[in-house]
Amino acid sequence: MSTEYRIVLTPEGYERIDRELEQLRTVARPQVADRIRDAKQFGEFTENAEYEEAKKEQAFIEGRIQELRHVLQNAAILQDEEIPTDHVGIGSIVSVTDTDTGDDWEFKMVGSFESDPDKDKISDESPIGEALFGKKVGDTVDVIIPDGQIQYRIDSIRK
Repeated sequence: MSTEYRIVLTPEGYERIDRELEQLRTVARPQVADRIRDAKQFGEFTENAEYEEAKKEQAFIEGRIQELRHVLQNAAILQDEEIPTDHVGIGSIVSVTDTDTGDDWEFKMVGSFESDPDKDKISDESPIGEALFGKKVGDTVDVIIPDGQIQYRIDSIRK
């Protein structure tokens, strides 16, 4: 039974994944092949740590290439006109205020594959993303996070 699904990506996310795939195919894959070839010269494979390490890296690279190809084949690239500004959705840039501390925060709502909290890219499947998804400017939401509960007020939504 095939489970077809679409992975929603922003245009920037699609480009980032495409660049990573190209780098793995054209740079990392040949480099690890060279390492394996060089390591074979050291003799017996069973006691050749360099060879074993290179084979593990090769397996990782091949797995990552497969994963990225799958993502790109199943990607639905969000068009600019599909990014909502009347409510929080994938692609929206959202400004919120912590109602307790008054701290402001701006982030981009993205699909789970693009998520990168360190770069303020929040997944729609994260606790914060789920709580804010579909909400409008002026709405206040309570979010359960590992440290407890936080309340955000949505100040603006833009592209």
